[in-house]
Amino acid sequence: MSPAQAEKALKFRALHKLSAKLGAPIESASPGAFIIPNPWDAGSARILSGLGFEALATTSAGFAFTLGRRDGMVTRDEAFAHCRVISEAVDLPVAADLENGFGDDPKTVADTIRLAAATGLVGGSIEDATGDQVRPIYDHGLAVERIAAAAEAVRSLPFPFTLTARAENFLYGVTDLDDTLLRLRAYAEAGAEVLYAPGLPSLGAIKEVCAALAPHPVNVLAGIKGLNFPAAQLAEAGARRISLGGALARSALGALLSAAREMKDRGTFTFVESAAPTSEVAAFMVKPKTDAGAA
Repeated sequence: MSPAQAEKALKFRALHKLSAKLGAPIESASPGAFIIPNPWDAGSARILSGLGFEALATTSAGFAFTLGRRDGMVTRDEAFAHCRVISEAVDLPVAADLENGFGDDPKTVADTIRLAAATGLVGGSIEDATGDQVRPIYDHGLAVERIAAAAEAVRSLPFPFTLTARAENFLYGVTDLDDTLLRLRAYAEAGAEVLYAPGLPSLGAIKEVCAALAPHPVNVLAGIKGLNFPAAQLAEAGARRISLGGALARSALGALLSAAREMKDRGTFTFVESAAPTSEVAAFMVKPKTDAGAA
C-alpha cells in the first residue's frame, strides 16, 4: 500500500458517507448520490477522469469484450492485470467488479480481496451469482459465508478497503424482493458496507430497498434499458452510488456497430461527422516523456 492508495481509499469512503474507520458508524444518512462510471480500458478511464468524475469502477463485461470474450470468461489474473492498468491510469479512487470472487469457496473470495488490494484498488464488489445456469444464485448460507470471508480479508488490510456485496436475484430471473432484502441484510451483518441489487424493476423497488437498508449506502445500476432513471430521482429514492456496469462499453460498441454497418451496407462514411476529434481525445491522454537526448 502506498500513501496515495490510502488517500484514495479515504476519498472513496467519504463519497459514500462512510467513516474513515472500518465498522464505525456511518457519518451521514443525508440524501445525495454520486455517479461512478465504468471504464473498460486505460483510455476510457482517462477520459472519464478528465471530465471530472470523482471515482471509477471497472466493468467485467466491458473488459471481457476487449478480449473478444463474454462476461464471466476472464481469469482472475487477467482481471487483476486490468485493474492495475486502470488504477495506474488515473489519480482517482478505483473500485472493481470482482464478479463472484473468482471461486465458490469463501477462502478463494478472501484471497481475491487481498489480491485486489495489491493492484491499487480501494474497493470491490462480490456477487452471489454462481455462473452456473442450473443454480444461478448461491444458497443463502454459503453466500453469507463468502461475504463474511471477504469482510475478514478487508479487516486484515492496512487501509480501509470498501466492500460491496451484491444480490443478483433480479439479473437471473429470481424476482423475489423479500429474498433480495433478506440477503442484503445478512451481507451487511457479515461485514459488507455497501449493498447492491442490480436490476431492480422499478423506482419504487429501489426506494424500498434503500429505505430498508438505511443507513447503509446502496449502489443502484443505471445501465439497464428502460430503467435509466435520472440521477436526481435515484438520489431522491435513497441511492448513494450510481454505476453503469457495461453500459458505457456497450454504447461505444454500439457506435462501432453503426459505423461498420453503414460502411458495409451503404458504402458511406457519414459517421465520421459525429466522431470525436482526434485533438479532443488526445487531450485526455498521457503525453509522451521528452527524450532527454533530443535536441
